[in-house]
Amino acid sequence: MAPDEAVVGCTGKLVLGTRGADGPGEVLVRVRGGTETFLAFSDEPLERGSTVLVIESRGTRQVVVMAWTDPLLADGEGGAR
Repeated sequence: MAPDEAVVGCTGKLVLGTRGADGPGEVLVRVRGGTETFLAFSDEPLERGSTVLVIESRGTRQVVVMAWTDPLLADGEGGAR
């Protein structure tokens, strides 16, 4: 199946933490006006509840994610509240 480019650049929340090289987790991604779940792979383990950014789609509802803190929502230096 072809990669789903619509999810690349979207953020989501891990509903099941990733285990890095030991296996995927599951992410709920805000996309196409709703939310969808995908298998989530990452280089390093990420905890359940973490906010992540989708950086690659592998097709077949599989994505690669990284930890993400939205700079507009972050506390401190100029972050919006």
